[in-house]
Amino acid sequence: MVETALMAPWIFLIFLGVFDFGFYAYAAISTQHAARIAALYTSASPTSAGDNTGACYYALQALKDLPNVGVGVTSCNVLPVHVTASSIPGVDGAPASQVSVTYQTVPLFPIPGLMGQMTITRTAQVRVQQ
Repeated sequence: MVETALMAPWIFLIFLGVFDFGFYAYAAISTQHAARIAALYTSASPTSAGDNTGACYYALQALKDLPNVGVGVTSCNVLPVHVTASSIPGVDGAPASQVSVTYQTVPLFPIPGLMGQMTITRTAQVRVQQ
């Protein structure tokens, strides 16, 4: 009984750390997926390479299961979701599309070394189909 009482706070803190890490990992994976999906959409043609509206739509669809995105977010101009699509020259000189997706997590339990809220940015580049 005494050992359990002494260890309970540490076990609780470890649980909180694992919970936060799992949430941050899922948010990072979802943000990368959203950037990849939006980049694939914008690479369909040279005219859609810089289409912020279409990239925003597909990024929001990929991020819809995250807590602070859901139904209320319809724009990608301010956090919690910010999407930027642009047409750039690719590595080989061919036209490419670059999409950057930024997602801000909900505030979680403050753990030393983590702020309790993270901003995750992922960028994807895809060659434009011609």
